[in-house]
Amino acid sequence: MNVDRPSWFKIALKVRGSVIPSIWSRVLLCGGFGIFISLLHFLKWPVSLPILSSIVPSIVLGLLLVFRTNTAYERFWEGRKLWGTLVNNVRNLARQIWVVIQEKDPQDSAIKKSVLRLLPAFAISMNLHLRQELVNSILEPLMSPSQYQKLKLMNNPPLEIAFWIEDYLQNQYERNCLDVYQLTAMNELLNSMINVLGGCERILKTPIPLAYAIHLKQLLLLYCLALPFQMVNDLSWGTGPVVALISFTLFGIEEIAIEIENPFGHDTNDLPLDNICATMQRNIDDLISLSPNIHQNKDN
Repeated sequence: MNVDRPSWFKIALKVRGSVIPSIWSRVLLCGGFGIFISLLHFLKWPVSLPILSSIVPSIVLGLLLVFRTNTAYERFWEGRKLWGTLVNNVRNLARQIWVVIQEKDPQDSAIKKSVLRLLPAFAISMNLHLRQELVNSILEPLMSPSQYQKLKLMNNPPLEIAFWIEDYLQNQYERNCLDVYQLTAMNELLNSMINVLGGCERILKTPIPLAYAIHLKQLLLLYCLALPFQMVNDLSWGTGPVVALISFTLFGIEEIAIEIENPFGHDTNDLPLDNICATMQRNIDDLISLSPNIHQNKDN
């Protein structure tokens, strides 16, 4: 048994990280409306209307919510797979650059290290790009001052960093520090990194159609506001709490879908991109601390 595993009740009663702060106003609105209908029923007003149960069949609403949630989670999981691919590509490309490319001149090692640091810089700049944030000081230690200043002017910083890495690889090929097959393998990894960038941009720039989101919200509100009329005759003053509980369930499912449909933000349930980028940076630092066992060309 894992002693570090939090208890079931501790997770169930946790507010931080849940959607409760986002939906509590809607839940209170529906619960308060239920109490208002209970008051009218107590005053003998004819508010018991069971026929309203047929306005929005619960099975239809349930299918819409399931489809909405599945669509959002598919976007979340695709984003996670893309970032997992990026981690693997960065590790593989860093390993090949460090081990395969020969160092002929004294300054080659320093140049190689500077290029390796551009790999986590690619991931960090991609993170900022997806969050629509400007290039900031996090990237400054990973590149030269001139590169940092140039990157701040770019519309797509990770693409510019990929260009720098490719330029380095081509230069090393022209210096006969790697052969054409090694160059091709490294370029394929770099192309895959750019494909990951494009896949994440596709998720970011393809939101759920607005008409679908509006229609689902309208159905949810209509269903929750119709509930008190169906229940008041049987539940009387218990109508408000029951309606609040049902609306909490339905609004919560919808809010979860809204929160995870863009997995690249700062919400608690979004992907931990900062941690993923920090992991890549640690991997590169560890790699640079090792001595590559390659046969250096000692003729020059």
